[in-house]
Amino acid sequence: MVAGHRFRLDPRHRPDVRRRVGPLRRRDDRRRPGRRRSPLAAGRSADSPLRAAAMNPLLSAEQAVLGSVLLDPGQLAHLDWLAPDHFYRPLHKALFAALRKLRTEGHPAVATKEPVPLSWVTDAVDEASHHVRGLTAAYAHTLISACPRPEHAPVYGRMVLEGAIHRSVTEHAIRLHQAARADALQGEVEGALHYADVLAGVLGDLARRWGAELCPVAPAPPPCTAPVASPPVRADQVAEDEQFLLAVLVERPKAMDQVVGLLRPSDFAGPAHGQLYRCLGALHHRGEPIDRITVLWEAQRRGLLADGTLTTEQLTAICDGVGPGSAEWLGEQVMRSSVTRTAAASARAIRALAENESLAPGRLISHALHALGPLDDVRTRWQAANGHSSPTPLAPPTEEAPTARVHAALARSTPRPAARPPERPGAAVTPSAARSSSRTHG
Repeated sequence: MVAGHRFRLDPRHRPDVRRRVGPLRRRDDRRRPGRRRSPLAAGRSADSPLRAAAMNPLLSAEQAVLGSVLLDPGQLAHLDWLAPDHFYRPLHKALFAALRKLRTEGHPAVATKEPVPLSWVTDAVDEASHHVRGLTAAYAHTLISACPRPEHAPVYGRMVLEGAIHRSVTEHAIRLHQAARADALQGEVEGALHYADVLAGVLGDLARRWGAELCPVAPAPPPCTAPVASPPVRADQVAEDEQFLLAVLVERPKAMDQVVGLLRPSDFAGPAHGQLYRCLGALHHRGEPIDRITVLWEAQRRGLLADGTLTTEQLTAICDGVGPGSAEWLGEQVMRSSVTRTAAASARAIRALAENESLAPGRLISHALHALGPLDDVRTRWQAANGHSSPTPLAPPTEEAPTARVHAALARSTPRPAARPPERPGAAVTPSAARSSSRTHG
């Protein structure tokens, strides 16, 4: 070490000066006096019934109907075709039923021409409170404020009826789908066919009450996305029955006479099985021999091997897995599976249509009847094969559809003026011609 040497501090060096930490301070979360929450924040925390109804057109229509009747009891005379069951909310059902009951009992507010007394509102709330909970006079005044114009009550009621039709079709489609899956598990078809008849009867009754024509119409634009299919029921057992049936038909070609009038390629759940049955049907129709070689050649001619629909391994497995079996019994099992599977597919399609709020009731009914068409075709072949007579159609209700409801359904909110007939070119009389004729007769 050199004497007298002084150590120089590095300019980058800084002394370690640590700040002494004092006691933690608690933040006072209490609001300062005089500070209020903004109305926007208050509106976000608790939405009013009117704001919630603005996001749901059907709820707005139900509130408007009830509000119009509370403001003008005479509007009930224009809503005889509307029933309490057509409302979705239990509160609205009970309140509309109470209003109709007060009108039937001759409430003073119905016949008076003076301003509507407050007793009309309070009596309706008291009567409805016997059947439902949570109804208060404050909500009745909310309904009154939700009605833009009381004289538009029939139009609001028509909206409520449209929502009821969509819900009714949806409920029966769900029942058909559940019955089809239950029958598929049990190997039956009676439940699915019964609920299909019920759904067809409901569609016919709705068409009659709405004033629409009862005719199947296919949707003009096909749906962009098909309804999601549920997983197949007993898929392994169904595939085994189909494979065994094809093996029996290849081994014993004469058995084709027992199933050719019963089965169609679309009745098979597996696409490869359906195409192979199509090959067997083509060979049988042309009167050519049927064996594993001819079936393989027919599949090649149809391009099934090239596009991967059918492989030689699948065909070999089907032809080598033959055993004793009845083609008629196996065909019946495949047909049962086809009936339940088609019923479930029709139910899913109808439910997707009913959940489409943009469809008018007339179009919904026509499209739903068209969706039941494939099931009717399968059922006809099933009944013909089993010697069953066609089911007796459900008897229509004896009561006639209310004329007022049909008029309300077919009426326009704003009637269009009648078009004037075109005038003939020679029919117009000019002033000069009129003057000349008058001079002649003079």
